[in-house]
Amino acid sequence: MRRLSWQPPESKNESTEGPQKVSQHFEAKLRALPAKPGVYLFKDKESKVIYVGKAANLKSRVRSYFGTPSNLPPKIQRLVSNIQDLELVVTGSEQEALILECDMIKKHTPRYNASLKDNKTFPYLKIDISEDWPGVCITRRVQKDGARYFGPFASPGSVRKTLRLIKKIFPYRSCSKSIDGKDKRPCLDYYIHQCLGPCIGAVEKDEYREVINQVILFLQGKQDLILRELNAKMKAAAQQLQFERAALLRDQIDAIEKVIEGQRIATTLQGEKDIIGLAQNETLAYVEIFFIRNNKLIGQDHFIMEGTQGDSPGQIMTSFVKQYYASASYIPSLILLQHPVDEPAVLSQWLGQQRGGKVELQVPQRGAKKKLVETVAENAARGLELAQLKEMKAEVISSGLQELKNRLHLPKMPRRIECYDVSNIQGTLAVGSMVVLDKGWPKPAHYRRFRIKSVTGANDYAMIQETLSRRFKRGLTGEGAWGIIPDLVLIDGGKGQLNAALEVRQELELDSIPMASLAKEKEEVFIPGDPGPIYIPKDSPALHILQRARDEAHRFAISYHQKLRRKEFVTSALDNIPGIGPKRKKALLRKFGSVEAIKGASLEELSRTEGITLALAKKVKEELVEQ
Repeated sequence: MRRLSWQPPESKNESTEGPQKVSQHFEAKLRALPAKPGVYLFKDKESKVIYVGKAANLKSRVRSYFGTPSNLPPKIQRLVSNIQDLELVVTGSEQEALILECDMIKKHTPRYNASLKDNKTFPYLKIDISEDWPGVCITRRVQKDGARYFGPFASPGSVRKTLRLIKKIFPYRSCSKSIDGKDKRPCLDYYIHQCLGPCIGAVEKDEYREVINQVILFLQGKQDLILRELNAKMKAAAQQLQFERAALLRDQIDAIEKVIEGQRIATTLQGEKDIIGLAQNETLAYVEIFFIRNNKLIGQDHFIMEGTQGDSPGQIMTSFVKQYYASASYIPSLILLQHPVDEPAVLSQWLGQQRGGKVELQVPQRGAKKKLVETVAENAARGLELAQLKEMKAEVISSGLQELKNRLHLPKMPRRIECYDVSNIQGTLAVGSMVVLDKGWPKPAHYRRFRIKSVTGANDYAMIQETLSRRFKRGLTGEGAWGIIPDLVLIDGGKGQLNAALEVRQELELDSIPMASLAKEKEEVFIPGDPGPIYIPKDSPALHILQRARDEAHRFAISYHQKLRRKEFVTSALDNIPGIGPKRKKALLRKFGSVEAIKGASLEELSRTEGITLALAKKVKEELVEQ
């Protein structure tokens, strides 16, 4: 592979005649093109790469762009009119050129190439099987380090959804602490049977490794193998009278079977395959991909392709297959396509090299395969509709933000809105919440919650003040997201809550930060210096944005408050019982899983717990019944 830096040969009588007018300098470059495979890069007048292509024969392929303009598609005509320079990379084969083309498109994101949106940072799931106690984590870098990778996923939301699913089913550790088996107490995951507790030495490495192997099989779509193994273990546990372990295995089997039931599709096709369909409009293409493993739909994802104006469905499909499978962690032996790709033989050979085995590309015309492709294409069409609606919604939100600026007399459009709320029960377990809307959309990564420390009794005003004071004192340090100054601070409440917030603003000398409050009963909006509420129509996008922020802050505060209440109950319900220390509490929770289950257990069941006598079991029952 070699890059050619072009210096055209000198010529006194260069012809500028031809269907497409080009400079003498550029015409000389075209005549000197080699008849070899490689990659070509077109550049504009600012030397920016605007198109990357590959060719089996660079000479004939590149010259084809400069024929009669009327014979070229409109997109190519626009491209050619902007070409000012050319760069080539000659490769040893067409497959090498294809790989390099993918890399170059990813590197330069040329204007006239169809490209995966944000394709530089697709997330993957990673399991580092070289570790003693592997976990499952999200990564954006695939390395040749011996770890197992699954993906790429279209978005962090896609990968987190998968992560939440497997965490519910398989009890692997989700922490990042160093494991030596000597911790005094495990985390909550252990008590709710979502971790085997390697941190306290509650599990051997071989048993933990079995769980990780099950996760890998699950992500590969081999749930049937896991079920056979778990069913055998459940029967063995029941025969050995290990009923608690048998019950846990039964619950795990049920969870996997529910997943499988949702994955079943009406098809007689066997084996492993990916199915790809797309829908496009004037500006973008929406590509849907289904992953079939062992006659089950184990997953699906979608991707946005940009720069597709004027491209045919086949061209878009070709670009997607190249760019997606260039970084895919797994390639099946069969890929079903809605539209034929360019140069299918070359693509199949390249995919085979990536896979390490034969890969077939098919565009089915009839039968079960055709129905599968139609199903995926229908999903793509619906996805494109939703994407278009989202774009329309973005326009509505933008107009709503502009309306907020005008109605609340803000110095600029409130692109970042921070909303605050507090939650408590008669002053106990008081918490504050901060949520963020970025350009009208929730930004959970910037949400913050506060445990109220300085306020006694039910004093919402003081709680709002503590929450705001702690947030903005932290913000004065300029640390991370804390240092971002909001365009609007919204308080959940009426005039009183707003006045309490304004006292904090004045104390911290932050008068430049606009504030407002939203009272729920009549949806009244208050701003500083105006004794009455600001009128905003009930159907106004501006009011909807404020309501969305207020409702999200309320939800976030309530969820934190409820979490603390549950934690408080678990702590006080067992710790206040005479004779129940940390070890006995641990034994009870490990066996029954929750205080409610302990409360509902019989005396005989309680007394069979390690360290619990019949007399102590009676005391536990009495105390819990009273609470």
